[in-house]
Amino acid sequence: MLFDPVDARRRSGAFERSLTSFVARRHISWLLRELRVNVVLDVGANVGQYADGLRRSGYAGRIASFEPVAELSAALRERAATDDRWQVHGYALGDADGEADINVVPGTLSSLLDASAFGKDWAAPLRESRTETIRVRRLQDVLDEVTAGLADPRVYLKMDTQGFDLQTFRGAGERVNELLALQSEVSCMPIYDCMPRMAEQLAEYERAGFEITGMFSVSRDKPTMRVVEFDAVMIGPRALEERAVAQSRGR
Repeated sequence: MLFDPVDARRRSGAFERSLTSFVARRHISWLLRELRVNVVLDVGANVGQYADGLRRSGYAGRIASFEPVAELSAALRERAATDDRWQVHGYALGDADGEADINVVPGTLSSLLDASAFGKDWAAPLRESRTETIRVRRLQDVLDEVTAGLADPRVYLKMDTQGFDLQTFRGAGERVNELLALQSEVSCMPIYDCMPRMAEQLAEYERAGFEITGMFSVSRDKPTMRVVEFDAVMIGPRALEERAVAQSRGR
């Protein structure tokens, strides 16, 4: 990896974000290979940036992207049209089946939660939004559909739902143990009202048997120097058990 030290000092924030993003992509790529993942659930897909990154990193398995905002979902379908291993689903995942109003914000900040006072001050787009009624389904009810045709689905759950990750996770219900690993955006400084903080999110994932393999900063509040959000990557109990068995057999 090459970089200009002078430029890195001059644009330290951009350099930190680029470096962290690079390390995170490498870590996730390694995890998917080690766990032989063949289905990635891309929840909160926006227009497909994450899925594109997976492909560029060499992941060739199935991707199921979930994006409820109509305009974004249409752009996502267009982007995925030439990839027969990339599904697009135009609804959100949560802990209950039904309809909800989502706050549509330019860029990647649309959320089922209202922006907090801090969020509106931190990100100007959060000051202006419109609402759109969307469909919400539970992961436990759609898992068979998105893994159909695979003899041994090996599932990785990526969540970037702007404050709705815990509801998405809870929607897995009793099928949570079918998830080999997960990725969740965890909040240190909530930019939405009623958004759980990092400690609450991690505690719930850990109660379900998931353990951290990596933590990568996503954004920072420059005036206070505090991290706003991290991406937490976690391995699940099924994968941990598989690796313990393999190690005991000397593999």
